[in-house]
Amino acid sequence: MRTLAKWTVEDYHRMIETGILVDRRLELIAGEIVEMTPEGPLHRYVTDTAADYLRSLFFGKAKIFEAHPITLPDSEPEPDIAIVRLPIERYRTRHPIPEDIYWIIEISDSTLTGDLDQKKKIYAGAGILEYWVVNAKSQLLKVFCDPFSEDYRTQTEYTQGIIQSLAFPDISIAVERILGK
Repeated sequence: MRTLAKWTVEDYHRMIETGILVDRRLELIAGEIVEMTPEGPLHRYVTDTAADYLRSLFFGKAKIFEAHPITLPDSEPEPDIAIVRLPIERYRTRHPIPEDIYWIIEISDSTLTGDLDQKKKIYAGAGILEYWVVNAKSQLLKVFCDPFSEDYRTQTEYTQGIIQSLAFPDISIAVERILGK
């Protein structure tokens, strides 16, 4: 039996700084460096429209990062959308860490299994309070809340309507706009 070498976030940063990983679309997930799935038109469309919509709702309240790294204890994924604390200057020398993150959204067309399994585990394990998964093909939004160990205690599904995030209960979010309708 072979043992897979695990990488730390610090190892991963050193590889990036030295240029070893240049010109490759990679993420550090649970200590493993994995190639990112190429982005198809549907994924790009839903991500772009949802991010623009959220920017209009949260201007001056939160920063909406689109496909940028976040730093977790043993991972550095690049979620499709991360809603993070202001001021933006705090990210001049580091990526957002769990304490900076209001919630994360992954847009899934070909990555649904990984987003609902491995990514959900690392986000819950890092204490990300809220995790949304958009199933772009079936037009379904899954909202996970209340992290416990490597899972979330609550899950709610939406195809339409108005919802609020835990961090901003006073701001109404149209599910259809998050789904790219």
